Amino acid sequence: MHTKDILAAELLKAELPFMAERAAAGYYHDYLSPLAMPCMQLAEDLAKSGTPSALALRARHLNGEFDATKEESDDWAASPDGQDAFSRLVRK
Repeated sequence: MHTKDILAAELLKAELPFMAERAAAGYYHDYLSPLAMPCMQLAEDLAKSGTPSALALRARHLNGEFDATKEESDDWAASPDGQDAFSRLVRK
């Protein structure tokens, strides 16, 4: 299961359906998000929610439980976005 889907399921369990919808779309994911720092946004959004379940989920997030996997990293690196990023890093 993709980490974005694992996070989305946990957000639903924490009764945070709007955030779960965002997670399922990749909004908080290391490689799928349009954000520069999706991990910071997730931590902030969970803190703003402030419920005990949100704060417990935030602690798990800060511990790296929902970080992208090596396979997800490899998939991104092989994608057009990843290839574009690499080409801009090594311009000649």
